[in-house]
Amino acid sequence: MSEPSVSQERLLQVLLAPVVSEKSTYVADKHEQVIFRVAPDASKPEIKAAVELLFKVQVDSVQVMNVKGKVKRFGRSLGRRRNWKKAYVCLKPGQEINFAAGEAN
Repeated sequence: MSEPSVSQERLLQVLLAPVVSEKSTYVADKHEQVIFRVAPDASKPEIKAAVELLFKVQVDSVQVMNVKGKVKRFGRSLGRRRNWKKAYVCLKPGQEINFAAGEAN
């Protein structure tokens, strides 16, 4: 399988933030996966390349999910948060990303 020829600038814009929640820490411990908020137009190969480039780890697989924005009320009017995309990045055995230390092990 050949890596996509994507510019390094694009790869740096793919990952937006790690998702830190109870569910994400449970998934990280149990399945060796890390959850990221990613750009809405990001593809699986781009996400894989970006994680490998930024954190110097080996990625096994990537699953993506579109999250629909919640409807919120502001007084009488209804507003809506924007939709976003999240990626479940499965790391190869023995690999881990430690956000508390700010570096990969």
